[in-house]
Amino acid sequence: MRRRFFLGSGPALMLTQPEGRAVDQKPAILGGEPIRAKQPWPSWPQTTPADEADLLEALRACKWWRKEGRFVREFEKAWSARMGGAHCVATANGTGALMASLHAVDVGPKDEVIVSPYTFVATINSILAQYALPVFADSDPEAGLIDAAKIESLITPQTRCIMPVHLGGYVADMDRIMDISKRRNIPVVEDACQAHLSEWRGRKAATIGHLGCFSFQKFKNLPGGEAGAAVTMDEKLYRRAYGFHSHYRMPDEGPHDPAGTNGINLRLAEFQAAILLNQLKRLDEQARRREENAAALTSMLKDIPGIAPMRMHPGCTRNAYHLYMLRYDARAFSGLTRDQFLRAVRAEGAPMSAGYGPLNRDRFLENTLNSRPFRAIYTQQEIERWRERNQCPSNDRLCREGMWMGQSTLLASRSDMEDIAAAVRKVKANAGQLLKI
Repeated sequence: MRRRFFLGSGPALMLTQPEGRAVDQKPAILGGEPIRAKQPWPSWPQTTPADEADLLEALRACKWWRKEGRFVREFEKAWSARMGGAHCVATANGTGALMASLHAVDVGPKDEVIVSPYTFVATINSILAQYALPVFADSDPEAGLIDAAKIESLITPQTRCIMPVHLGGYVADMDRIMDISKRRNIPVVEDACQAHLSEWRGRKAATIGHLGCFSFQKFKNLPGGEAGAAVTMDEKLYRRAYGFHSHYRMPDEGPHDPAGTNGINLRLAEFQAAILLNQLKRLDEQARRREENAAALTSMLKDIPGIAPMRMHPGCTRNAYHLYMLRYDARAFSGLTRDQFLRAVRAEGAPMSAGYGPLNRDRFLENTLNSRPFRAIYTQQEIERWRERNQCPSNDRLCREGMWMGQSTLLASRSDMEDIAAAVRKVKANAGQLLKI
C-alpha cells in the first residue's frame, strides 16, 4: 500500500509514497510531520569482516611500509588495471597525488596553473605548495565545472599546467581542454579526486590528460581513511611522480635516482592499502547503484521549476556521482533563499547542503600571497596583476545557486529517492509560508 498526501493551497498536488501512512502537508520546519522522520540514510564508510582481516594481517606482519609489505604494491597494480593499464603511484592522500603530479610536469615558483575556482581547497593548496600561482578560469554554472571556453584567454608565458577538476564525478570538457593542451604544448593534470570510475568517451577520468589524481579519503567513493593515487600513461612522468613521493628513490624503492631532484615522503601506508583492496571489490556494485538512483532522482526532479540537476557534458559517458549536484533558483520558490530552502528540505529529511563558496576570493589566498616565501618570489606588480585577473562572475553565481547531496545518499533505495523529490515538492508548495523562517 502506498501513501498519499496533498501539498499547498488551491488545487491539491497529490504524491504517493511507499509507506502507507498519512503525511502532514504542513512543513516540518513549521511543526508539521516530516516526509522522512526516522529512517536513516546509508552510513559511510561500509566495512565487512574481510576489511578487518586484511587490516589485522598488515598490522601483525609488521611490514608497515611499501618496500617491505605487499598491500601498497597490490593496490597500485589493481588500480592501474582499473585505469586501463596506467602507471600508478599510491600516495598518503589526494593532495600528495596532486603535488607529485605537479612536480612531474615541473611546476614551480613563477609558474601559473589554470584551475577551476569551484573545488575543494586541496586543489589550490597543491599549487601553492609548489610556490606557483593558481589562475582561475570561470565556471560553467550549468555544469558546475571549469568553463573550457575561458581557458585559452588566460594563457601567458608563465602558464605551466592546466588542472581541470572533475567535481563530484562530473567530467570536465576534456575534448576542448586536450585540444588547447596539444596546440599550446601545456600539460594537463586532471583532478579526479572525486571521480572514481568516471569516464570521458569511454576512457577513465584521470587517464586522458598527462597525469590524473585520486583521493581515497574517508568520504570518497573508494575510501581508505587518508590515501590517494596519481596515474599516468607516460613512464617518464610516472618516475618523476614516484620519485617525488619517496625522496627520489626508484620505483622499486632502490637507490636514489641520480637524475632526480627534490622529493619528500608522501608514501601510502600498508594499513590504508589493505583497506582499499577490499573496498575496491565493492566499488563496481556501489557505482552501479549510485548511477541508477541518480538517474531516477533526475527524472523526478527535472520537471520541478527552480531545481535543476547539473548538466553533464555529452562526452561524459560515466559519472561517479561522488556528489549529486543541483542548482537552485529562488525566483521559482516565491523568493525563498537557498539557505531557507535548505533548512526546510533538511527538516523534511532530505540531506541537501550548499555547495562550495567562491574559493578564488577566499581570504587564505591573500594570506598566502602576503606570506614571506611568496613575497620573496613574486613582486608586488605580479601579485596586483594576478588580482586583476582573478574575476569569476559565473562562478559567483554558481556559488549562490549550487547545492548537492553526498554519494552515500545514492546508495539508498528507489523509494528513498522518491522521499527526496517529495520533500522538494512539499517545500515548493509551501514556499510562501516559509519566507519567515
